[in-house]
Amino acid sequence: MIHFRKISQQQFLNEYWQKKPLLIKQALPDFVSPITPDELAGLSLEEEFESRLITGSINSKKWSLRNGPFVEQDFLATHRHPSLHQKNWTLLVQGVDRHIDAVHNLITEFDFIPRWRFDDVMISYAATGGSVGPHFDYYDVFLLQGKGKRRWHLSRQDCELSNYLEDAPLRIMNKFNAEQVFDVELGDILYIPPKVAHHGVSLDDDCITLSFGYRAYSAQELFEFINKPCSKHLSQSYYQDPQWRNTKQPALIPNSAIQQAQTLLEIDAVSVAKFVTRLDTMDRQNLQLFEYDNQNEDFDSHGNYQLHSVCKVAYLQKNNSVQVFVNGEEIKFNGINNKALMDFCNKRKVNPLNQLELAKQLFAQNLILLI
Repeated sequence: MIHFRKISQQQFLNEYWQKKPLLIKQALPDFVSPITPDELAGLSLEEEFESRLITGSINSKKWSLRNGPFVEQDFLATHRHPSLHQKNWTLLVQGVDRHIDAVHNLITEFDFIPRWRFDDVMISYAATGGSVGPHFDYYDVFLLQGKGKRRWHLSRQDCELSNYLEDAPLRIMNKFNAEQVFDVELGDILYIPPKVAHHGVSLDDDCITLSFGYRAYSAQELFEFINKPCSKHLSQSYYQDPQWRNTKQPALIPNSAIQQAQTLLEIDAVSVAKFVTRLDTMDRQNLQLFEYDNQNEDFDSHGNYQLHSVCKVAYLQKNNSVQVFVNGEEIKFNGINNKALMDFCNKRKVNPLNQLELAKQLFAQNLILLI
């Protein structure tokens, strides 16, 4: 688990989460990046991964964006192309946790935040001077430095959609005045809340950063989910988390979160649970491919199983009742006690030796795989 050193996890949740940035020096002091630059480049050649290659800098005021999948010659050209000077370029690969177990397992380091709030792990490699430009978004993000060094510039000023360059191929802020500057190195984590502008520049040719993103829920999305028009005055509003308590139940959707959603619209707890566990198009495709590839697999009563990496799971708890939601649907289980259900949801693992019937039911629905 992350070493906060000077503060507790609960202090972080009280004072920083969705409020202000925090640099956590040596948060994971023994961390070794599970991905090398060459391996990341290799992932960007594959269709299963969403990848981008960005060149440019604030000084040059010229930016370019190319979307993958790439071919090997693209990276050879990157090193040879005279306009790049072997600097000022960044490769980003999205959703690496969906395919690489060593990356997926890192998410548990952040499970003091509800897991159903988690989106994905993006990994970037940058040559010296490489960046994606100053920008802001509505995500909470933990930026873990995996190799090399990066300098982060942060600001709360001018974080408005009208402040983006009109002729740039990606969102780059026109006005950006840094209020804080942090140099990060291996094992450091920088937390950035929503609507805080950030601009990270690689300080060497060995810079790998892992980005653990927790997505925002817009009022517009919530209204669309329940098939109701969004009020104009709420069109730019976003769900805000309640005050989290580290209950060691990362899959639980507490009543406080439901109440926060209800400040935006009339929505019931079941609809909230279905909304926060729904899959995007690429994850649905990955799960369908898994189902197809494993249609002839036999259940192993002696194996250990875990929830498929693309799956999203959460549960509601009321009195003696537990409702489990997976991938946007409520899942009914026969003859399984509440403790076993909650343990599975929170740990995302099941052992047939201890919970044979639960494992069988999950396997029959193509939700778990052998580890």
